[in-house]
Amino acid sequence: MPNHPNSTTRFSDRVADYIRYRPQYPLEMIEQLEQIVGLTPVFTIADIGSGTGLSAQRFVEAGNLVYGVEPNYEMREASRTFFQGNRNFKAIDGTAEQTTLVTKSIDLIFCGQAYHWFDFEQTKLEFDRILKPNGTIVLAWNERCTTDPLQQEYEQMMRDLIPEYHKVTQKNIDTANITAFLAPRAVEIVSLTNQQIFNLEELKGRLLSSSYAPKEGDERYVEVMQALEQIFEKYQEDGTVVFRYDTKLYIG
Repeated sequence: MPNHPNSTTRFSDRVADYIRYRPQYPLEMIEQLEQIVGLTPVFTIADIGSGTGLSAQRFVEAGNLVYGVEPNYEMREASRTFFQGNRNFKAIDGTAEQTTLVTKSIDLIFCGQAYHWFDFEQTKLEFDRILKPNGTIVLAWNERCTTDPLQQEYEQMMRDLIPEYHKVTQKNIDTANITAFLAPRAVEIVSLTNQQIFNLEELKGRLLSSSYAPKEGDERYVEVMQALEQIFEKYQEDGTVVFRYDTKLYIG
C-alpha cells in the first residue's frame, strides 16, 4: 500500500519554499555515476517524483535527456518553468506506480527525496517495465548530517514539537527495505558531503518547505519558530549558519 495516500498533493502549497530553500545535489554525484555505472550523456533518465526540477538539474546539465515524472500539478509546472527552453527536460504527468513511459526506454531511474512516498510493490513492477536490460536505479536523499551539532538540535526540535514529522520522515525507510526493492541488483551506497548557508529567514524557509512543518496560523507555528530562532542564535556566525547534509546514493 502507499505510505501516504495524500502524497501527490501535500506539497502543493509549499512549492515556492521548496524552490528557494531545498538543496541541490552535489556536482560529484555525476562523477560517481560515471565511474560506477558508466553514465554518459546518451543515457535517457527517468526522474521519478521530480518535483520542481532540482533532482533533474545535474543530469540536464550533463547533457542527458530527462523525463521528469511528477504527479503534483504545481510542482510539475514549477519544473517546466525551471527548465524553460531546455529540450533535455520533459515534464510528465505520472506516478512512480504508473509513469506512462515507454516500455524498456530508460537507461537510469533516479528518485531524489521521493522513494519513501511510493507503493513499493507496484513501483518495483513499473520500474522493471520501463528500464532497459541492465538499467540502473538510483535512490537518493540529501540527509541532514547526524554528526553536526546544529542538525542534532534541529532534529530533536522537530521530534519534540512536530507530531507529523514522525509519520513522514524518510528515516522510516532502512537499508534492508531499499536492498529488497532493488533486488536482484547489487546495491552500492555512496555518501557525499553537501551544505547550504542560511540566514534566519532562509532557515525558517527551509523548515517550511517540508510537508510536515506547521504553517502560519497553525497552533504550533509560533512555538516551532521560536525554537528555531534559538537554534539559529546558538550556532550563527556573522548572521548565517551552515546547514550540512550527507547526500546518500543507493545505486542498484
